[in-house]
Amino acid sequence: MRRSEFLRAVDAEFGGRASSLVSDLSLPQLSGRTADEALEAGIPPRDIWSALCIETDVPVERRHGAGRLEPRSR
Repeated sequence: MRRSEFLRAVDAEFGGRASSLVSDLSLPQLSGRTADEALEAGIPPRDIWSALCIETDVPVERRHGAGRLEPRSR
């Protein structure tokens, strides 16, 4: 998962709450960092997405492949 995919996934899942969750929610799985702090620390976006999903109780079926764009047709 790339950073851009992470940001799309957060926006798609949380809508208007996305930016506040990324900047304000402390994630115990990431040593109490926020998602923004974890990104700055170089933690892989997939790990941050997983921690955010766990902390906010996102159902497992909505966690995989989130944020990916559909393949371009040739």
